[in-house]
Amino acid sequence: MSSVRGRRGGGDGRRTTGRVPRVHSTRPVGNGLRSGVRSLAANRPGQRRSGRRSVRSVAAAATRRRSLFTGRAVLLGALILLLSLTLAGPVRQFLAGRAELVQLAADGRALDQRAELLEQQLARQADPAYAQRQARERLTYVLPGDRLVVVVDGATVAGDADTVIPDDADEKPSSWYAGLMESLAAADGDAGE
Repeated sequence: MSSVRGRRGGGDGRRTTGRVPRVHSTRPVGNGLRSGVRSLAANRPGQRRSGRRSVRSVAAAATRRRSLFTGRAVLLGALILLLSLTLAGPVRQFLAGRAELVQLAADGRALDQRAELLEQQLARQADPAYAQRQARERLTYVLPGDRLVVVVDGATVAGDADTVIPDDADEKPSSWYAGLMESLAAADGDAGE
């Protein structure tokens, strides 16, 4: 009986295709954990992985790489925007608080200086000599026996404290209504009539 198998060679009954038979080996998985789905899929018998990619998949990958806004980039940008909006208020409040603290510190130093000046002034006013000098200068007080000099309209009048004589002492005092009429005439500008 002649068969195709017998004619092609090897009469052992096996069919040969001219290829080297593929031997599958099983490797132990480390620590009982799977090292990844991809590595297991590559070792499965019956699946072939081609070394070439199709033209469509290469073009699609190129267009995906060219786009600037991927889903992750948009999500990252949204998170950064959300964080900046969330932190803007507290940061502004923090900076305003620091500026206020600096202003309050300056005000505190100014108030301390003012308090020190006022304490010095109180100490001066407790001295009787300072109080007497201020009374003479500001209020024109004179001690008994001192000489008082008063300048009235550019003319110096000298005398004792009780003896200051006015300039119009030699004139005769007029009645009250005459003085009223003179002041009204002076106010109208008719003093010369």
